[in-house]
Amino acid sequence: MEQPVLMTIFGGTGDLAQRKLYPSLFRLFRKGHISQHFAVIGTARREWSDDHYREVVQESIQDLKPTEEEAQSFSQHFYYQSHNVNDSEHYSNLKKLADDLDDRYQLKGNRLYYLAMAPQFFGTIVQNLQSQGILTDNGFNRLMIEKPFGSDYDSAFQLNQEIRSVFPETDIFRIDHYLGKEMIQNISAIRFANNIFESQWNNRYIENVQITFAEALGVEDRGGYYEESGALKDMVQNHILQVLSLLAMEPPVVFSQEAIRQEKVKALQAIRLYTEDEALANFVRGQYDQGELDGQQFKAYREEAKVAHDSVTETFVAGKFFIDNFRWSGVPFYVRTGKRLTEKGTRINIVFKQVPVNVFKDDYKKKQPVNDLPQNILTIYIQPTEGFSLTLNGKEIGQGFTTTPVKLDYRQSAEMVENSPEAYEKLIFDALNGDSTNFSHWDEVAQSWRIVDIIRHAWDNQTPDFPNYQAGTMGPQAAFDLLAKDQHSWAWTPDDWYRERGKLD
Repeated sequence: MEQPVLMTIFGGTGDLAQRKLYPSLFRLFRKGHISQHFAVIGTARREWSDDHYREVVQESIQDLKPTEEEAQSFSQHFYYQSHNVNDSEHYSNLKKLADDLDDRYQLKGNRLYYLAMAPQFFGTIVQNLQSQGILTDNGFNRLMIEKPFGSDYDSAFQLNQEIRSVFPETDIFRIDHYLGKEMIQNISAIRFANNIFESQWNNRYIENVQITFAEALGVEDRGGYYEESGALKDMVQNHILQVLSLLAMEPPVVFSQEAIRQEKVKALQAIRLYTEDEALANFVRGQYDQGELDGQQFKAYREEAKVAHDSVTETFVAGKFFIDNFRWSGVPFYVRTGKRLTEKGTRINIVFKQVPVNVFKDDYKKKQPVNDLPQNILTIYIQPTEGFSLTLNGKEIGQGFTTTPVKLDYRQSAEMVENSPEAYEKLIFDALNGDSTNFSHWDEVAQSWRIVDIIRHAWDNQTPDFPNYQAGTMGPQAAFDLLAKDQHSWAWTPDDWYRERGKLD
């Protein structure tokens, strides 16, 4: 059923709008979720006409192979308003256009405001939306916000105060696009719909949990942004801690947005807050140097555009969290993320404990010891492939009882992945329907910053020895030593495959 709405995109000429938002809106248009009763206002400083804006919109959806009629019909709902967010007079023009489109398309006063801009403008925009009378009284007014939400707890708190003075929490949709990914949403199904896992989802059976967000690319043209952010704030504070909360939360009483949020917040609040000394012992950082992988040369981070030649910004983070509650006491949650790693991949490895007694530890017929049993590992593949696998132990064919790992593996087909809703499509659809399940609540954001700020402060008092890992590898040696201290190891080691074939030193 179509939801009438006027969507105003602040930053409508930007890269995010063209790569993600317009194609996602077109998919919703194709499926009939938006049809006749919708309009989009794109705003930015550039002096564009409606016709030029519609050409840009049509160009952005070409990969979806629209017919000429589809492209024309869709783009005719788009209007452009040149706008300076700091000039209150410009909001008068925006209100006039919004009210006109509301009448023309019978939108019932429903407004969705998407802030695809730098966070320093968020407060100014929302205050003007209210003071200039753009918010409506006869429909919903919802706000979608891109990360980063602040740069630390204090700035995030201040930003939240500014926004909450205009919009109630129920109408604020803080985007973490990973929460829109199919396999992130599948975490709950794997856990709560399968007793084989939920019954063992605790410290009695699980030895450790590993979350990896690996990127093969460097910072590309984002050097300026990355110098201000670094991997800790860019990935750990939001994406990684959101995934961790989904893995660690207790089963909700009902599968509703309120119940899920409550359990996620409880999980985040149970994460142990380190002292700065403990943070230094349990978290390591890295920065990539020059490297070569499979014949391809890569330059160092300090050689990237808009990066200081003596930069101490981390491009890699690995660490260990503990969750101090009854379910997870003593289970380490290892996390890592980085740029210029061996392969692009986001995956979760649930490493189960060994059986109490290995009855196969000796092959009595051969009168010689055999290897220890490999551990059972549940792997959830989030991207670029989607699916999951479970590593079990079986018997090798032949005499004796030598065991061998057997992998039960399921991957979504390329066609299925191609046709599944894109993350932004899901998130925009959820916001249109007022469903905040897959968005970050302020309580989650606040607790994530409390956790990360301690690590950041500890690092800021130390001078790192950068660069400390070669581009094309899986990070600095310290990341491997971190697990080795606990007699554990990373389950995913794609760099080993390349080294075995002479493609990586």
